[in-house]
Amino acid sequence: MADATGRGAEISIEPVSDKRRRAAFVDLGRAFSDRLPHFVPQIRSEQIELVDPAKNPFFGHARVQLFIARRGGQAVGRISAHIDELALAMPADQGFGPGTGFFGYFDAEDADVARALLNTAEAWLTNQGMTRVLGPISMSIWEEPGLLISGQDHPPMIMMGHHPAHYAGWIEGAGYTRAKTLFTYDLDITNGFGPLVQRLVQSGLRNDRINVRRVDKSRWDEEVATILAILNDAWSDNWGFVPFTPAEVAYAGKKLRAIIHEELNMIAEVDGRPVAFMLTFPDVNDALAKIRGKLFPFGWIHMLRWLRNPRGAGMRVPLMGVLKELHNTRMAGTLAFMMIEAIRVEATTKFQSTRGELGWVLEDNQGMLAIADTIKSKVNREYAIYERVLG
Repeated sequence: MADATGRGAEISIEPVSDKRRRAAFVDLGRAFSDRLPHFVPQIRSEQIELVDPAKNPFFGHARVQLFIARRGGQAVGRISAHIDELALAMPADQGFGPGTGFFGYFDAEDADVARALLNTAEAWLTNQGMTRVLGPISMSIWEEPGLLISGQDHPPMIMMGHHPAHYAGWIEGAGYTRAKTLFTYDLDITNGFGPLVQRLVQSGLRNDRINVRRVDKSRWDEEVATILAILNDAWSDNWGFVPFTPAEVAYAGKKLRAIIHEELNMIAEVDGRPVAFMLTFPDVNDALAKIRGKLFPFGWIHMLRWLRNPRGAGMRVPLMGVLKELHNTRMAGTLAFMMIEAIRVEATTKFQSTRGELGWVLEDNQGMLAIADTIKSKVNREYAIYERVLG
């Protein structure tokens, strides 16, 4: 016999197959997120666009099925099951590879719903020929990878997932084990970094071969192509790497342009050749929190003002990279710290920012872990990606 909330009634799982149901899928996730302390509502139309095959270029190389769970007539959970053809083509020792599918967009009312959703996603993946599942990854590895394990006590920054702590127990209870941990690092940027960093920066400034410059938005498409070319090379040996396609490069460039301030994004050149980059985004969640993720009727005015001058905003570094040929060299460290220091100065002087955040950083990325340690940053969030053998 079901109670007033539907508990005790049979759980049914329905596939999402049209525009109306995709909107319902997004709205259900927003309803779950609204319950969480410190959650920052995102713009609904952008969330719907991410699950729209006609708009998100991820679907150009992926098979995706969304599901909604119902009990007693009420929507009580959601999940995605997806297969990235580019991930299937990657070497298995880099985390993905043949037979690997994914789940994402995971929300559930309780452990029973969680198990039913995971079972449904696993069955769909098995029917598609997959032998292993990883998740939550919602949906591209470049979007929101991992489940928030610690760090629920403060708001997330731009493009960061925010999940209740009890989801981990439900996923682990369904037979999943942790495949990889990702960290974000918080740091006070009001003061300069230590003597080692300053020596490397000064050494780089004296080196006529090196030029660290701002991204030039007047050549935006060209700059985006340069950054993504470096990224695809620099990260190609990393766990979970999947290359960006030309369509995704164009899509990312269009979506990110509004939050790009030239002073906060750097390209490093050696002998006139771009070899490294560092992207920094002012934390748009500062503005979204004030308008509750709603652009209308008047939220767009606040957003436009904020985008022009995000004074006092936190700063997130989501991506940086150095060409593989320079990995494990003194030059790589010099370039990284030169970009970090240049951006720190701009963030604190022009935008009056006081804190920054690096992430995500893979638990075994020794180069980034060393940088995080050298600049005295501290882990403030931990994300887990889980795995399970199918069949």
